[in-house]
Amino acid sequence: MRRVHAVHALRPLISGGAFAAFVLVVALWGIGREVWVARVFNNMPHSADIVALGQFWVYAFVHTHVTVQILVLMVAVATVYLARVTARLIASFLIPIHA
Repeated sequence: MRRVHAVHALRPLISGGAFAAFVLVVALWGIGREVWVARVFNNMPHSADIVALGQFWVYAFVHTHVTVQILVLMVAVATVYLARVTARLIASFLIPIHA
């Protein structure tokens, strides 16, 4: 019975959401190590022109190292997955299940 309790206690730590959160943190840390993030934000256009802002981010992504591109994609995938898991968790509390 101890094993059942141990597995039940460790389940949140080995879930997909926990893994996605770990990947997100590690990828953000890797981006911070590879890129001078403050300079990127300083070079970003500060106007309200959404097209110029989009072009800046596409240009910045295309003209960086492959390592940073992979890390950015990892951040995007982990963020979308965490948003999905969070939405499902919130929905499970808000929508009562009638048996």
